[in-house]
Parts: sequence; C-alpha cells; structure tokens
Amino acid sequence: MKILGISGSPKAGGNNDKLIERVLSIAEDRVFETETVFISSSSIAPCTACGVCAKEGGKCPIEDGMETVYNKLLSADGIIVSSPVYFGTMTAQLKALFDRSVLLRRQGFQLSNKVGAAMAVGGSRNGGQEKTIQSIHEWMHIHGMIVIGDGGHFGGILQKPAQDDEEGMKTAVDTVNKLCDVLEMMK
Repeated sequence: MKILGISGSPKAGGNNDKLIERVLSIAEDRVFETETVFISSSSIAPCTACGVCAKEGGKCPIEDGMETVYNKLLSADGIIVSSPVYFGTMTAQLKALFDRSVLLRRQGFQLSNKVGAAMAVGGSRNGGQEKTIQSIHEWMHIHGMIVIGDGGHFGGILQKPAQDDEEGMKTAVDTVNKLCDVLEMMK
C-alpha cells in the first residue's frame, strides 16, 4: 500500500518538509511504499473556477505541476498532509493544491475512501494548529476520505522547531502510526 505525504510549506527543507520525511520513514519501516509532494518545489497555480473540470472527461486547462499531483493522489491509499500555520490556517500554496483537486471530486469522487491524516506546525504551542488541521480535514471530508487523528486528538500538532518539540513529535508519530494501522485493517 502507498502513502502520499504532502508538505504545504513554501520553504524548502523547513519544518514541514522534514516532518513529512520523518513520518514517511516510519511508514517505510512498516513496509509501506511512500511518495511526496513538496509545495516548495512545485508550481501549482490557483483554481480560476472556470468549470472545465466539471464537464464529462474534463481536464484542468491550467498547465503546471498539478498533473503530477493528480497522479500521486490517485495512486495513494493514504494521504498525510502537513502545513505551517500562516495567519491562523494553512498556506495559500496548499490551498491552491486543494482547490485544484476539485477535478478529482467532479470526475467521480476519486479520492473517496482513501485514508487521510493531518499535521500542522505553528510558531507557538497554541498557534492555530488545530484550526489548520481542521481545514485540512474539511478538504478530506469534501472528497469523501476516511479521516483519522493521532488516536486521541486531531493529528500531529507541533511547535517550531518541530524536530525539538518532543510532545508535538509524539503526536506526529502517533498520527502516522494510526494511518498505517487503519490502512492495514482495510487490506
């Protein structure tokens, strides 16, 4: 089974990129195949609500890195998304990816029943991480995904620098392990 990790940070090599790499290494240790999308190295324009994707067989007319992302989303059994907290919620770059994924919904709910989990890194312990995770969960629910948390709460809630946040890192580890557990139960 395959897990896709999406880092919603526009900063290459930052907290969220490292966090995605860390949790995916745990999934690999559990014998899952993994793939990544790093917003920092992706070019994804915002949706223009042109409606082309709503037509039968419609494709998005915007030509950019989203075509690769569509393929990765479709081939994944589980999706784990991490975002820094920007002004109380996810980054604009991650939101652009989410908005453009409407094509997969309009063309037959193609993400339905995939398992999804979320993580967020804020500047302080209570820096908007739960609201950011809630926004990511809303995207997953709209696609009909099966949304899981860390086993007791919403998902991975970390304070930067994430690698030094022992309490937060435990929630991230618990989140990816719960994602793996659910995928194994669904096999």
